[in-house]
This record gives sequence, structure tokens and C-alpha cells, in this order.
Amino acid sequence: MEITEEIIHKVAELSKLRLTDKEKDKLLESFHGFLNYVQTMNDLDTKDVEPMTHVLPLKNVFREDRVCQETDRESVLKNAPEKKDRYFAVPKTVE
Repeated sequence: MEITEEIIHKVAELSKLRLTDKEKDKLLESFHGFLNYVQTMNDLDTKDVEPMTHVLPLKNVFREDRVCQETDRESVLKNAPEKKDRYFAVPKTVE
């Protein structure tokens, strides 16, 4: 795929970016460099490479679920700056 000035202009327009001619030229050069790099990756022989989802081995670390003592509502609310009925009172943030 060839990146043209028209494509740069369209992407800038869709992104609502105002680019100078110098910035457009630099962006065009960057896109060409990127596409050349991608092409070198496409030229590599990867038929014996096993697909992977991440470059590092990942392992989920889960803690064991434990039943613990439930905190009662009154002790939780005793230090609240404001409370209403049995709940924390907070300022309204959405009108």
C-alpha cells in the first residue's frame, strides 16, 4: 500500500488536525518508514515459529478465597464526614 499526500490530508481531516506542509512531509516519511519495516517483517520466514499471544510468559496469580469477619455498618459509618440514613452522603457530581 502506498501512502500518499491525499491519505495524509484525509487522516488529518478526520482527526481534526491542522498540519503544516512540513509536518505532512515528516508524517509521510514516517509512514513510509513504518511500512518498509512492516514489509521486512513480512519477508521473514516464520513457518516454524509457534504463534503466541504475548512476548512474556504470563501467569495469573490468584489469592485463595477466605471467609473473614464481616464489618458492621455502624463501625464503618462512624467516621464518615456525612451520612444519610445508613449510607455515606456524597456531593452530587452529575446534574
